[in-house]
Amino acid sequence: MKEIIGIDNIKVNVNARDWREAIEASGNILLQKGNIKRKYIDDMIKAVLSLGPYMVVTPGFALAHAKPSPDVLQDGVSLITLKNPVEFGSINDPVSVVLCMACVDNISHINVLKAVAEKLMIEGMIGKIASCRSAREVYSLINE
Repeated sequence: MKEIIGIDNIKVNVNARDWREAIEASGNILLQKGNIKRKYIDDMIKAVLSLGPYMVVTPGFALAHAKPSPDVLQDGVSLITLKNPVEFGSINDPVSVVLCMACVDNISHINVLKAVAEKLMIEGMIGKIASCRSAREVYSLINE
């Protein structure tokens, strides 16, 4: 996944009191890099509020995203691990790893999802990522 997520887009042991702060923390990485505008983070939070915790796609893992929009300036992916897992209200709670995905269109997200599925959906991978102590360790693990 080297071409999808860089080491600078990975943060470990992030403090988040709830799912909103977890989404915000993962989105802020892309905001600071210039991939998205602030409204995209708000749109991800609104998506959970209106559609429920569908972003929690597997135990312990949330794929934070919103629809492609003008608020996405450039495709981007970030990944955070949480110091303390948070509840989204899903049967797959608690969440300890959040991957934030922002895509400029409906086509580019397919390649991102494929790469994510190939690595992050491997049995036991979420637990391994959650236990990493540094961004370098996560980066190495997902790029094996």
